[in-house]
Amino acid sequence: MQSRGTFHQGSLQTPSECDLIPTRCHGQGSPVSLSSPTLSVIIPTLNAAAVLPVTLAALAGLGENVELVVTDGGSGDGTAAIAQAGGARVIAAPRGRGPQLAAGAEAATGRFFLFVHADTRLDDQAIRTIRAFLANAPRNPNSEIRAGYFLFALDDEAPAARRLERWVRWRCRWLALPYGDQGLLLSRTLYHAIGGFRPLPLMEDVDLIRRLGRARLVALDGKAMTSAERFRRTGYLRRSLRNLTCLALYGLGVPIERILRLYDTGEP
Repeated sequence: MQSRGTFHQGSLQTPSECDLIPTRCHGQGSPVSLSSPTLSVIIPTLNAAAVLPVTLAALAGLGENVELVVTDGGSGDGTAAIAQAGGARVIAAPRGRGPQLAAGAEAATGRFFLFVHADTRLDDQAIRTIRAFLANAPRNPNSEIRAGYFLFALDDEAPAARRLERWVRWRCRWLALPYGDQGLLLSRTLYHAIGGFRPLPLMEDVDLIRRLGRARLVALDGKAMTSAERFRRTGYLRRSLRNLTCLALYGLGVPIERILRLYDTGEP
């Protein structure tokens, strides 16, 4: 069962791949110096012009010493311009969340990474939690060796949305399996110690979370409010069953390429 709250619970062996002082490790992304931002927020995008402004507006509450890195997979709707206007550095990357997230982490310079989907807005409590975490990090060794995620929520009043939220809470509590739309906060050290995001076309978040493991996951206070547009368009039941089928096939070891064919048969 995941702890809920801060990164203070328990103790783990610190990964040995890097020192805890924020300096560059060989082959582990952009160099980090004492003048580097404390936090790098990494957002993969693809034609996200309709949702990105709300996501960036919420992140503005994080304050100073925060770097925004938007990794774009070839948008044609002005996403890059919106990101730049919102203060983000835009990185072109091969299309797909796995390659885009990996490229964003490679370019990021912060001591800590926060991965957020373009259609996910962190609420005020989540922003306060991140600010408190960053303020306490120098005095908390667990900040380097644990990863946190937020409560999944949908911007829809439909009963189906509440049912899906309850299912996700169950999945996180008993399967230790938060998804990328819940945000992920972790140190650069830990990210690289587990190998980072692999350039997978699908299941990149599940792959990373499985390598993190239950003991290093913490449920943080606050909500990650995700757009329900795709669920409304496709249908809650249809989309949920498709996602669950893909997860089961992945767990059984079915090749990603075969799962991707199933995933792509429906509306994306």
